[in-house]
Amino acid sequence: MQPTETATQQEIHLSEDEKRLAALGYKQELNRSWSGFSNFAISFSVISILSGCFTTFSQAWNNGGPIAISIGWPLISAFILIIALCLAELASAYPTSGGIYWWASKLGGAKTGFYTGWLNFIGLLAVTASVVYGVATFLNIVLGTYFSGYSAAFFGGDNIKQQFAWFVIIMAVITVLNCFSSQVQAMLNNISVWWHVFGAALVIVILIAVPAEHQTVKWIFTQQINNSGFSNGTMYWLYVLPLGFLLTQYTITGYDASAHMSEETQGAHLTAAKGIWQSVFYSSVGGYILLLAFLSAATRPDVVSSFDTAINPYGSGSVITILENALSPLMFKIVLLISTGGQLFCAIACLTSCSRMMFAFSRDGAIPGHKYWARINSKTHVPVHAVLGSALIGVLITLPALWKSPRGIPTAFYAVVSVGVIGLYLAFIIPIWLRWRAGSRFNAGEWNLGKHYKWMAPVAMLEIIVVCIYFILPFEPSAVPGSENFTWLAVNYAPILVGLTLLFLWIWWHLSVKKWFKGPIKQLG
Repeated sequence: MQPTETATQQEIHLSEDEKRLAALGYKQELNRSWSGFSNFAISFSVISILSGCFTTFSQAWNNGGPIAISIGWPLISAFILIIALCLAELASAYPTSGGIYWWASKLGGAKTGFYTGWLNFIGLLAVTASVVYGVATFLNIVLGTYFSGYSAAFFGGDNIKQQFAWFVIIMAVITVLNCFSSQVQAMLNNISVWWHVFGAALVIVILIAVPAEHQTVKWIFTQQINNSGFSNGTMYWLYVLPLGFLLTQYTITGYDASAHMSEETQGAHLTAAKGIWQSVFYSSVGGYILLLAFLSAATRPDVVSSFDTAINPYGSGSVITILENALSPLMFKIVLLISTGGQLFCAIACLTSCSRMMFAFSRDGAIPGHKYWARINSKTHVPVHAVLGSALIGVLITLPALWKSPRGIPTAFYAVVSVGVIGLYLAFIIPIWLRWRAGSRFNAGEWNLGKHYKWMAPVAMLEIIVVCIYFILPFEPSAVPGSENFTWLAVNYAPILVGLTLLFLWIWWHLSVKKWFKGPIKQLG
């Protein structure tokens, strides 16, 4: 009769990654097949300069103009990189799929972890929904450009219904793709990196070589535009221009995806940390060059800013208007196709990240129906139910996109964008603050900031607080309660959605959760 292995003997058979995970209390359930490059690739894909730089360009154009991009992008990017470096240190110390939530629980207790996890989950849901909606918008334009008669025939020419229909279809497609094995997800993200690198490079070359004329450097770095409906002067500098920074803050987000994939990545204590900050750095540089190329081709700013749909069918400030006026029909179609493809890769990666967060949070019992969402498919080793749940919720919170504000602004889209930014960054600030408070008591991982955390953490927290304040404010005058033309269709519902969710969580915590939720549940002793 063979003697039974002791716990010590069993531990010998574990890889170094499995030992680190076991030390955090979890057994290896997910398939650890991702390389360091694949881990970097998912955050790089979620950030996606071919998505955010295209879909939210109008936010910066209408709220500040070229200087909101030429000056605002590098300024905000520097702050975001500091935030990413702070998170990378935490990812190295605690390489788990729970990521942000787990770090907050470890450093601040169950209650802190509970609120952090929900903020992170809400943010990921909103980011996923906004990216998919952006893909739908661009796909709708691509189809209208490539096929004459499409725009008038599909849903009777109702642009809003067309976009929402494609939004649902694309969400279904990426849901199916995310139900395949993690090796398939890694492959898609690896392809995505090269699509973004070569695609963005090709777009930049086209915008330099094809247009007959370009804007001056002086115009790019000094021109102000205010299509917000709010007044100029002091209001422009203190309110309008900061709203334009949403372009940067939204585009460069979701880089916590590298942390959420830790349990599927080899050497995650190093590779996940590097994946977080490197994805931010390279996206910042690439995105800036791409945006400057857009501005250099914007030689008809009056048309770009027009609210007249007969003159500008794509809406005020749209980068598509710049491209259409600057490029030949063939080049215009090629650029649209490159961007749409990049956005699709981004959407796939977003849903992957969101589903892993839902799985990890459910594994610890924090989400209603947690036993269902925490199930792992025995064949693919993927949390399929969490994928389905993330997709369904994403569709539900985007239903208001079926209506537009009186000025034609897709308020619901920008509201979902704001929810994503607010949810994620509020989730980020909590473990950053807890790590800063811990000081030398923090048990740093192999990748760490040394003593630099002492100044980097406060800078990161201050930037997040300022950004979150601005992104719950109205985007246009008709969204200001009490104004003459006030309408609920124009209201930025980000603070309503986030506020009601936090109120619900507070009530739920005090009535029930605090009695049974103890934070991360250790699977191993």
